[in-house]
Amino acid sequence: MKFGTKVIHAGVHPDPSTGAIMTPIYQTSTYVQDAPGKHKGFEYARSQNPTRKVLEENVAALENGRYGICFASGLAAMDAVVKTLKTGDEVLAVNDLYGGSYRLLRRVYEQFGIESRFVDMTKADELEAYITNKTKILWVETPTNPMLNVVDIAAIAKIAKARRIKLVVDNTFASPFLQTPLNLGADVVLHSATKYLGGHSDVVMGVLVTKSKALADKFYFIQNASGAVPGPQDCFLVLRGIKTLHLRVQRSCENAKAIANFLIKHPRVSKVYYPGFKDHPSHKVAKKQMRAFGGMVSFDFKSNSFATAKKVLRRTKLFSLAESLGGVESLIGHPASMTHASIPKEERMKVGLTDSLIRLSVGVEDVQDLIADLEQAMSKI
Repeated sequence: MKFGTKVIHAGVHPDPSTGAIMTPIYQTSTYVQDAPGKHKGFEYARSQNPTRKVLEENVAALENGRYGICFASGLAAMDAVVKTLKTGDEVLAVNDLYGGSYRLLRRVYEQFGIESRFVDMTKADELEAYITNKTKILWVETPTNPMLNVVDIAAIAKIAKARRIKLVVDNTFASPFLQTPLNLGADVVLHSATKYLGGHSDVVMGVLVTKSKALADKFYFIQNASGAVPGPQDCFLVLRGIKTLHLRVQRSCENAKAIANFLIKHPRVSKVYYPGFKDHPSHKVAKKQMRAFGGMVSFDFKSNSFATAKKVLRRTKLFSLAESLGGVESLIGHPASMTHASIPKEERMKVGLTDSLIRLSVGVEDVQDLIADLEQAMSKI
């Protein structure tokens, strides 16, 4: 089954009782049993929900996995992965990652003796030097947030398997339409379904996908035991959003390419971070493992000034100043003060995340209108 068919049909069936083509919203907290322990596969809505089950099967199919496990947010999904570790274990993570992921690892789990280190994983041949006998998880975002570096998943997976370490890939920026990490050797794929999967900025959710029954059983146990589950209405919204995932992401990629080309020629812009450029350090890897180069673009100014960035951030009309990404509408953000504010400045600067850097989530609007909006905002600085 091709991807454009999977998004609509995988795991989804007409309701057997009514023939409804859309998966019903099972808005219930519990299920009547015929006798103690004798039920129809559903006991309590924290443990199972039919709407959630369909979504989990659908996302698993999109990632070419066997098991999907949904959570109340992307960070709740990440939390479930880290909960499989014990005191003394270590996470080796990419050094350019979402601020919330950094905060969870450093400020929540380090107090329980689960350590984290952050390294440049674009240099796969240097990764071995950082791995110790305490390293249990390699945590990869690719493309990275917000510098849009691309990590060679297959190369990292080869190292992980040789060292018997689990490789987890946050695939939020790419979406399963552009990249399928399980095919490249990853053990677990994570999504903030809030972003491209939902696609309409109206839901918060996370999901894990794996081929491993042993890992899936751990995640299902944590999902039920910790209780960070999404509601059926949210599951319905993500299922609906997924039906147009391929169409939305394709349009976002086309728009992002045009905007990146506009920005690279702008006299006030010093650098554009976009893996579609041939001189981008990760271009060859991106071309090899992604189907297109994504809908995200970051850029910096020659002035290297936060004041300059603020002027642009205040003056756009179609690009809305907001956190998040992956919706149909275009967003503009300032990572240093918004999504990545929890990361110390000295750590941000090591990867090039300056106080003047701007991140764009390019939506599906007419690209000429988007370019005109950036042009008018930047003409006044």
